[in-house]
Amino acid sequence: FLFRPRILIDVSKIDMATTVLGFKISMPIMIAPTAMQKMAHPEGEYATARAASAAGTIMTLSSWATSSVEEVASTGPGIRIFQLYVYSDRHEVVHLVRRRCKGWVSKLLLSPVDTPRLGRREADIKNRFVLPPFLNLKNFEGLDLGKMDQANDSGLASYVAGQIDRTLSWKDVKWLQTITSLPILVKGVLTAEDARLAVQNGAAGIIVSNHGARQLDYVPATISAL
Repeated sequence: FLFRPRILIDVSKIDMATTVLGFKISMPIMIAPTAMQKMAHPEGEYATARAASAAGTIMTLSSWATSSVEEVASTGPGIRIFQLYVYSDRHEVVHLVRRRCKGWVSKLLLSPVDTPRLGRREADIKNRFVLPPFLNLKNFEGLDLGKMDQANDSGLASYVAGQIDRTLSWKDVKWLQTITSLPILVKGVLTAEDARLAVQNGAAGIIVSNHGARQLDYVPATISAL
């Protein structure tokens, strides 16, 4: 893929502002959901939220954030989307969406739809990945959704295998619409056929994504799919 530069254009004043999902943002660059940010820095999602707001763009908060929706909201105003993993215990999903997301987020991101089973993340297996004891998945505090325990391979993989709903299907996009008025986006789309199905099932938008190329071998690059 190559850029095709155009010439003799007046660039003395440049405006990269655009509108995405009805929101005006300063540039066509947004922050994708990234889990467990306090593993990288003590301020984690707080700092990301402040940076996104200062830059005038959208932040997507991971379900598996180390700061809760309310904590991120406490950093000040901003356009925020919540990435929702659908757990097998649907009552807890309803609680999370209705109690935690109400009033704090602008849109709900059904994501990732490409991980009914977690891909073989060999670095996590080698390192027996698990959250440090001083961190937890803050959005699930107080909910009976288990915790990420040490495992013989990857603690995250074991957690996903025990919690994430593998029966997730297109009917669940419609189900989500019965428990929230938030517009629903579908992340993890890689084919035109699924893009059409997303529209037919009432999705407000899609995010073309191959999950950072670490979920399923031999899928196309995101830009190729796009």
